[in-house]
Amino acid sequence: MSIVNALFRRELRSYFATPVAYVFIVIFLVLMGTFTFDMGGFYEQGQADLRAFFNFHPWLYLFLVPAISMRLWAEERKNGTIELLMTLPITPWQTVLGKYLAAWTFTGIALTLTFPIWITVNYLGDPDNGTIFAAYIGSFLMAGGFLAIGSCLSAITKNQVIAFVISVVVCFGFLLSGFPTVLDLFSSWAPQAIIDAIASLSFLTHFTNISRGVIDFRDIAYFSLLIGGFLYANTIVLQWKQAD
Repeated sequence: MSIVNALFRRELRSYFATPVAYVFIVIFLVLMGTFTFDMGGFYEQGQADLRAFFNFHPWLYLFLVPAISMRLWAEERKNGTIELLMTLPITPWQTVLGKYLAAWTFTGIALTLTFPIWITVNYLGDPDNGTIFAAYIGSFLMAGGFLAIGSCLSAITKNQVIAFVISVVVCFGFLLSGFPTVLDLFSSWAPQAIIDAIASLSFLTHFTNISRGVIDFRDIAYFSLLIGGFLYANTIVLQWKQAD
C-alpha cells in the first residue's frame, strides 16, 4: 500500500501542477450552480431539498468525468512514459489503483466544493440532511463508476479524444440501460430475467435509490463491483499492451 500511496500522491499533485485542474473545478461548479438554480428551478419549487441539484449529476458526469479519465493512460502512452512506468518495481495493479484513486479524489474535491449549495438550502428551509448526505455518497460512487470505465478505456488508445468519445458512449449506455425505451427493445424476445439484468446495470437506477436516502447494500455492491471489474480490466489491458 505504500507504493500505491506514493503513486496516489504523485498523481494528485500533478493535477494541481497546471491550471487545467482549476479550470475544470471552476467549470464544474459553474455548471452545477447554473443547472440547479436556473434550469432546475430551485427557487420555483418552493421546497427545501436538493433534488434539482442531484438530478443533473449523471448528465454532467457523462462528459466531465471522461474529460478527467481520458488523460490517465492515453497521455502516458502518447508520451512514452508508460514504458518507463512499467519497468519500475511495481505491479500494474498498484499503478492502476494509485492513478485511479488520485483521479477519484480530485473528482471528490470538486464535488465537495459544492457545499455552499447545501448551506443555501439549510438557510432557506429545513431540509432532510440525512437524505442529502446519502445523495452525496451516491454521487461520489457514481462518479467513481464513470471514472473506472473511463480509466479502462483510456488504456486502449494513445489518443485522448478517442478515449473521451468511447468513454462517453459506453457511460451513456450504462445510463440508458434502465430506460423503458431501451428495455422495450428486449421485451418482445428476451426472458424477463435478462430484461431485469439489463435494467440493473443502469447508473440512474442505483443512484436514484441512494439519493432518496435509502442506502441499500445492493446499490453499494453494484458500484463496488463495477469499479472493481473495470479496474481489473484496466490491469489486463495494460499487461496486454506491455506484452506487445
